[in-house]
Amino acid sequence: MTRQTLTRAAALFGVLTIWQLVAWFGPLPPHVLPGPAAVLASMQSGFADGTLVDGILVSLRRLALGYGVSSAAGVCLGVAMGRSKTVEHLLGTIVAGLQPLPSICWMPLALIWFGLNEKAILFVVVLATLGTVALSVRDAVLGIPKLWIRAATNMGLRGVRLWWRVLVPAALPGTLTGLRIGWSYAWRALMAGELLFVAGGLGQVMHVGRALNDMARVMAGMGALVVLGPLFDSVLLGSVEQRMRRKWGLV
Repeated sequence: MTRQTLTRAAALFGVLTIWQLVAWFGPLPPHVLPGPAAVLASMQSGFADGTLVDGILVSLRRLALGYGVSSAAGVCLGVAMGRSKTVEHLLGTIVAGLQPLPSICWMPLALIWFGLNEKAILFVVVLATLGTVALSVRDAVLGIPKLWIRAATNMGLRGVRLWWRVLVPAALPGTLTGLRIGWSYAWRALMAGELLFVAGGLGQVMHVGRALNDMARVMAGMGALVVLGPLFDSVLLGSVEQRMRRKWGLV
């Protein structure tokens, strides 16, 4: 085990120990602030009866669909804003203005427009992620040195070949960073939508736990989010980004 791993394990053990001590001797009763042992038992029960597994699968399906749509649209919009001053003047200010808007603010409109269904949640996820990805891709495209483009043009690269050989590789690091940030925004928007009304997913697991005054179940759902978010980020986007940077000599 490396020193970094030992340090992280010690920090995690310390946090869990403090949490358990507060649950035992703190001012809040155990049913309001359960300790890590109670939360772990609730997670095991959720996996055993299938409620937590079903919630994870439903949330991941919604996340994959909403994040996929927003990422594809965000990359196209970001490239268009980065390469066209007209598109930037038309849409840049609007996208930048809407991007800081909390995702929960879109939920009332989504419920009125689409009703209490899947489309409302996906609408919130897409809008919460689209602006972040688009602005990151735009900045990545604008950050490409003009000298590279002029050199490639002088060597005869035009159109698709210019994009494929120069622009896409040069903008890829910033694009991947924007996709990783968009991933976290998509998780937050998804949970905001699922918590507002019963529609399955991890949000429903936590919603039912709150209704039953079962804080261990609520925190079990939160624990699943804490594990799934960084896991998918590091395994999927993080590993791709690291391999790309290592291959191109950026690290």
